[in-house]
Amino acid sequence: MTDSEAAAAAMALSLAQEYFHIPVVTRTYTTACVLTTAAMQLEVISPFQLYFNPELIIRRYQIWRLVTSFLFFGSLGSVKHEAESLTCGSYRYCRMLEEDCFRGRTADFVFLFLFGGILITLLGLFANIFFLGQAFIVMLVYVWSQRHPLLRMNFFGLLSFRAPLLPWVLMGCSLLLGNSVAVDLLGICVGHVYYFLEDVFPNQPGGRKLLTTPELLRVLFDQEDDSNRRLLQEDEDLQRRN
Repeated sequence: MTDSEAAAAAMALSLAQEYFHIPVVTRTYTTACVLTTAAMQLEVISPFQLYFNPELIIRRYQIWRLVTSFLFFGSLGSVKHEAESLTCGSYRYCRMLEEDCFRGRTADFVFLFLFGGILITLLGLFANIFFLGQAFIVMLVYVWSQRHPLLRMNFFGLLSFRAPLLPWVLMGCSLLLGNSVAVDLLGICVGHVYYFLEDVFPNQPGGRKLLTTPELLRVLFDQEDDSNRRLLQEDEDLQRRN
C-alpha cells in the first residue's frame, strides 16, 4: 500500500469513526436529509414526489410524503433554496439537543421528534406549506434556546442577544430575505407547545406532566442507553481498582 492509499484509508476510518460517534437520532435524521438532498441534486427524484400534499396522501395512499416533506429543505421552484444551510442547521441543533438536554434519554428525544412532527403536520394542513423540514428545525431551535436562557449569542458580529431570542432573529432574517415567515411561526408555535407542556406546566402550582414517552419507545431505545451506561460504569470501576 502506498503512502497516499494509507493516508486515504486512515482518513476514511477517521470519518467513519466520527460519523458513528454522532448520537443515533441526529445521525439518522441528518443522513436521511443529506441523502434526500443529494438525490434531488442528481435528479434521481423530484421535489414533486416529496412535498406535503394531503390529497395525495389520503386519496392515493402516498404515505411516504408524511416523512419526505421533513427531509428536504428546498422548494418546488428551486431545488437548492436554502437546502444546504438548513441541513447544517438540522445537524447542529439536533446534535446539541441530543448530547445535552437529552443525553441518555434517546426515547424522550424520539418522542420529541414524533410529537413535533405530528403537530406540525396537522397544523400544516391549514398553512399551505409544501415542505415541513424548516418548521421542524425551527421547533428544535426553539426548544434548545428555551433550555439555555442565559446563553449569549452573536449574530455575524453585529447583534448580541440571549439564546431565547434566536428563533425570532431567524424569523426576522427570513422576513428581510423576502421569504414567508409562516414556516418559522409554525415551528415556533409547535416548539412553544412542547416546551410549555414539558418544562413549564409541570412546575406550576397544580400542574402535572402531560407528555409521557410511550413505553414502547423506552423498550426500543433506552435499553441500549442503559447498557452503555452500565458498560461505562464498569470501565470506571475497573480503572479505579487498577
